[in-house]
Amino acid sequence: MPIVVNLDVMMAKRKISAGELAEKIGITPANLSILKNNKAKAVRFSTLEALCKALDCQPADLLEYKPD
Repeated sequence: MPIVVNLDVMMAKRKISAGELAEKIGITPANLSILKNNKAKAVRFSTLEALCKALDCQPADLLEYKPD
């Protein structure tokens, strides 16, 4: 898939665990794992907003376009 989610990179930079982040943004650890492992087919803007707020970053820090 050409869109890559760099959530794990930002989590490492912010030194936050998956469980802690999931709790902060109000999603299940399983759904966060789906996002983190590039298995998601879509991301709600509300989830993206919550991630950016919790990680103090911009959407471009989390999403990257890599053509096939």
